Amino acid sequence: MKDKIIFITGATSGIGEGCARKFASEGANLILNGRNQDRLNELKVELEADFGIEVLLLPFDVRDRERAKVAIESLEGKWKSIDVLVNNAGLVIGFDKEFEGVLEEWDIVIDTNIKGLLNITRLVTPGMVQRGVGHIINIGSIAGDAAYPGGSVYCATKAAVKTLSDGLRQDLVDTPLRVTNIKPGLVETNFSVVRYRGDKEAADNFYKGIKPLSGSDVAESVYFAASAPAHVQVAEILVLATNQATSNVTYRAVR
Repeated sequence: MKDKIIFITGATSGIGEGCARKFASEGANLILNGRNQDRLNELKVELEADFGIEVLLLPFDVRDRERAKVAIESLEGKWKSIDVLVNNAGLVIGFDKEFEGVLEEWDIVIDTNIKGLLNITRLVTPGMVQRGVGHIINIGSIAGDAAYPGGSVYCATKAAVKTLSDGLRQDLVDTPLRVTNIKPGLVETNFSVVRYRGDKEAADNFYKGIKPLSGSDVAESVYFAASAPAHVQVAEILVLATNQATSNVTYRAVR
């Protein structure tokens, strides 16, 4: 991975930040995307100082297709040659039943998790095809394998990520490009705070009695797929906490 160009969306926290740190530690140069400019600036300073790599920042919301297009088309020199795209930006809001959900929140979730991923994939992949080098890694979820109560819309978006990954892999089968869908289970990140609409105490309580994955844990799986030999395509990785079996079968110790 040394001197490769890795583009990570949603890089300011959680899995995205974990991926940034992992690839930086292996000598890769990073294009980091996120909505929080201040946090991106902090991360750039830290990673460049700690690992001696270069970081380019692209602050925009993946839902904003025009801003994404302008930002990606502005890349110059080596930054145009993206080796790995990590489509990580995603979220979920609430645990509402499908017949009680907030339509405006659903728009945010669908536009980020599906359309945002498509926006970036569409803008980056053609360059990879032209150069004959590239790897698209989508951060899906175990939620994409089966619905669970209070999560049907989010589960549907992650099922879409699986389908889009499978479809893109078929579309690229006559090229050297690879496509991977990473499907984490319980991961303790700011993702959960957003799901609980900013209630950090409720988010913390959700993980009581179980040791969940961290963003760094998932980043190890992302890196494993990205660093496989060029002739090896890791199509999917399902990574769970030890005490999680499925999206809705989890053991929590009584304390």
